[in-house]
Amino acid sequence: MTRFMVMQKRRKNLLRFCNKLGCDTLVAFEPENLFYMTGFWGEAIGILDENGTTIISPELEVGRAKEESIDCEIIKSERGKGSLSTLVRFLKDRKVCTDSDSYSTIETLKRALPVARSATDPFYRAREVKDSQEISTLKKASSVLDEMYEMCVDEIMIGQSEAELQTILMSYAMERGMFATGYKSTLNPLIIAGGPNSALPHAQVTDRKFKDGDMVVVDLTLRYQGYVSDATRTLGLGSISKEAKKIYQIVQDSQEAGLGVVRPDASCKSVDDSCRKIIEKKGYGKYFIHSTGHGIGLEVHELPNLGPSSKANLAKNMAVTVEPGIYLPRKFGVRIEDSVIVQEKAHVMHKFTKDLIVI
Repeated sequence: MTRFMVMQKRRKNLLRFCNKLGCDTLVAFEPENLFYMTGFWGEAIGILDENGTTIISPELEVGRAKEESIDCEIIKSERGKGSLSTLVRFLKDRKVCTDSDSYSTIETLKRALPVARSATDPFYRAREVKDSQEISTLKKASSVLDEMYEMCVDEIMIGQSEAELQTILMSYAMERGMFATGYKSTLNPLIIAGGPNSALPHAQVTDRKFKDGDMVVVDLTLRYQGYVSDATRTLGLGSISKEAKKIYQIVQDSQEAGLGVVRPDASCKSVDDSCRKIIEKKGYGKYFIHSTGHGIGLEVHELPNLGPSSKANLAKNMAVTVEPGIYLPRKFGVRIEDSVIVQEKAHVMHKFTKDLIVI
């Protein structure tokens, strides 16, 4: 399927979800949604209706928008309020659904249009199920993460700092077209957490040096050609404790159980239940402190959520993570995570071993 055909299919799907909300026009401000709708990632506004797709772009982005977008009309505008004024003039009497959550933007649209509402649902619902091009990109991204885990085995050593390992890994990743996601809740591109830091699921990378007996959580979440792959492995250094080995085996068994439930029409809650029951049975339930997984794609966290309260079901070609963990405060943590494509069974995109490696 050509890029043009893929884009046409996406737009038809986006409009279907838009129409369900009583709107006839979809407006994208967020770069992920703009990219999904047009093929262009940049500073611009995307407009989709039954007549076609338009990009309102400041002059500094017009050249790239013309080159990278697929079958779009490009309208040049001023930046900021100027682009919003151009948008309002263009839309006239449309019934608009937009991904913007800006109060001033929504109020401006409401004053000028009969129907204007903020709703991300059409975008997230359309993006839940991946097309063949998206799956191909995610698989490529996942293969680079596997290479980076091989590097970890070769490079990590006692006396090295978390920050030093991150530098080595990010240099390798960027040479292969992989970049940080820009995820707002972290200051670092990766999670590399040794010893007691590994007990923090979203630990920041520090200058702490790895020590004998450390469990080291390495969570690689990186973007390739727009799409995010997400995986975690936990490595042991030197003489690790019997407790650490036991915890690792519990998490490995839990993740395997969760992967075994992943299939079309399975409930997201059932995946979480399968992972959580094994950890609870071993007496560590209170130390599994997050959901089992989440959707991935153009963002780190997308629909669906694989958690205890999820009401959603999996569908063929969704891309999700399965990532149970146990975190013992001030001691250590263990997490094992794969990005998978939902097919007749879980298609795990990562080939790097999940058996415990002690370096």
